[in-house]
Amino acid sequence: MPTPDLDAEALYQRLAQQVKAGLASAVNPAIVGIFSGGAWLAERLAAELQLTDRLGFIDVSFYRDDYAERGLHAKVQPSQIPFDVNDASILLVDDVLYTGRTTRAAVNELFDYGRPARIMLAALVDRGGRELPIAADFVAESIELTEDQELVLLRDAAGKFSLTVGHA
Repeated sequence: MPTPDLDAEALYQRLAQQVKAGLASAVNPAIVGIFSGGAWLAERLAAELQLTDRLGFIDVSFYRDDYAERGLHAKVQPSQIPFDVNDASILLVDDVLYTGRTTRAAVNELFDYGRPARIMLAALVDRGGRELPIAADFVAESIELTEDQELVLLRDAAGKFSLTVGHA
């Protein structure tokens, strides 16, 4: 299967337009990014939407159902949700939506902080391969990759995004 040509900055702009329209009528909006790529996207979205005071970050490492198999990765970050999630309309942001297990873990962790009124999901890329019934409300691009491929979002020192396809 050929490697898709993905312009991460163009995809971000497409995602940002969708999110802006989708959050326009949201009551008590907040943004939570999943470390690490989703956190980068959430930071930029929060700045554009003037929601930096309603920005949080989640690391789902301890909430994954495959924790015993995968173990703990070296870049564990503390989750930071500095606002009340009760009755909030939360935009959960991830870079790549794949099996749905990361999203499920993030939702579980969010409920440890309170009960949101609504949780919406934004993903830069949906690569298919879902194992759980999870779908993004906002997605910039859907692609197909083989199981042995992985899609990784990178951010350079200037904050510019790029995507690479490698082998898992």
